[in-house]
Parts: sequence; structure tokens; C-alpha cells
Amino acid sequence: MLLSPLPRALRLAACLAALLLLGCASAPPAPQDWPAQLARWPQPDVLLLGEQHDASEHQRWQEDTVRRLAGQGRLAALVLEMAELGTRTDGLPAGAAESEVRAALHWNDAAWPWAQYGPVVMAAVAAGVPVRGGNLPRARMREAMQDTRYDTHLPPPAWQRQRTAIAEGHCGLLPEDRLAPMARIQLARDASMAQALREARQPGHTVVLVAGLGHVQRSLGVPTWLPPDMKQKVAIAQAGKAQPAIELEADHIHLTPALPPRDHCVELRARWPGAR
Repeated sequence: MLLSPLPRALRLAACLAALLLLGCASAPPAPQDWPAQLARWPQPDVLLLGEQHDASEHQRWQEDTVRRLAGQGRLAALVLEMAELGTRTDGLPAGAAESEVRAALHWNDAAWPWAQYGPVVMAAVAAGVPVRGGNLPRARMREAMQDTRYDTHLPPPAWQRQRTAIAEGHCGLLPEDRLAPMARIQLARDASMAQALREARQPGHTVVLVAGLGHVQRSLGVPTWLPPDMKQKVAIAQAGKAQPAIELEADHIHLTPALPPRDHCVELRARWPGAR
């Protein structure tokens, strides 16, 4: 049985499953100074910001980061998981209307609510900074699912972690033979976002990527597709709890308040009642 690509809420579940594979701790959010951390880092070519998609505090953190870097003249471009590779705001004026920006990015509001991500996007546009889509175009997904070259991009343990995260994120409802094709899509998306970052690279400036936390992990995601000479920093936002093992995947963990409990598996089973 071929299951359709995940809706936004279920992509979140897959990301959370990836975190569970890495272990968890119960430490509460600790005081932190993100602006000071940004200032301490040497100018990176790329800054990857990993989020939990339903945590509004994470999008506010991203917006603040974009405004801060743009205000300092350090921001080369903003690349988004939330728009497809090839879409861009290049050529739009700083005073462009939101409707113009959404049209340029072919924005899919059903998957990525503009009310949630619009402020991040418009902060860059208003500063005269180009915004570019990075995600794998939907038309290329079937091809990616069948491309076995992705199976050897990661070391075997990391490839298995990707497969396990897909299984856990789908609450065990995916047939075994669908795990590798779905994991290939994950890697293809990472490769696509890395391509957008490379194309936006500008000496002396930083390209910011906004994506789900599963995409920015150093040993699994977009960083594995970037060239060695591309200086990068990874910051991952976490809601409520610090995940100790994920600290190995990032240069900074940004803690935000916990979210109300939510059972994503109940939602998934309601959508796919005949999956298993």
C-alpha cells in the first residue's frame, strides 16, 4: 500500500520520534542568552535553525535571529524548508506585500500556516534579504523514493536511525517495505536544502536555514551534504526538555517552554484507519 506524504502534524511526529531515539532528560529550561551566543561565534557561512513545527516560540526565535543578523548587515539569505527549491523572493522590493511574497514562494498555507511563518519570512524581505525555498519539489518525490543511492550516503548506523525514526514517526503503521523509500525522501530533502544553501553562499555573510530539527542534525541531515570548507553552526530549539544526546548534533540548544501533551499517533490512526 502506498501512503501519501505526511501532513505537517505528522511530519512533526516523525521529528519527535527521531529525538526519542536519542534519549531524553527531565531538566527544565535554563536561562540562556541567544544574542550573546550569536556574537561569540565567528561568522559562519550557514546557520541552521532546527525547530519543532508546532512550537510558536521557535518561530519567534527564528524571527528574532533573522532581524538581528539582518540589522547587523550579516544576513546573506533566508532558506526555508517551508517552500520548494527554485522559489525565491529575489527581485521583490523591501516593501513587497505579503501576497507578493507568498506568490513568489508558491506558499502552501495548508502545510505551513502563513500566520506562523509569515513574520519570519517578512523580516528578511523587509530588510532587503532574499528568501529562497529549499525543500525537495513535490514532483521529484517519487523519483527520490526509488533512488537507492541515498541508502549509502550515511554510515550504516545513521541510515538505520533514519529508518527507525520513520517507523516511529508513523507509529508503526508503515509496512516494512515503505521505510527505505520514505527515508530516501528525508535525505533527498536534506540534499535539496543543502543545494539552496550552497547557491546562496556569500563570503563574509551568513545564510540562515529554517527547518525541522530532524533536518539540521549534524550527523544525519543537511550538514552531511555541505562541503567541508563551508563553515556552519547548528542551533536546535527544544520545547520543555533538553535531549542530552542531541547536544552532539548541535552547537547550541535553545530551550523554550513545554507544550501541552499531544498524542500524534491517535491523529495518525484516525487519518489512516486501514493502514494496519
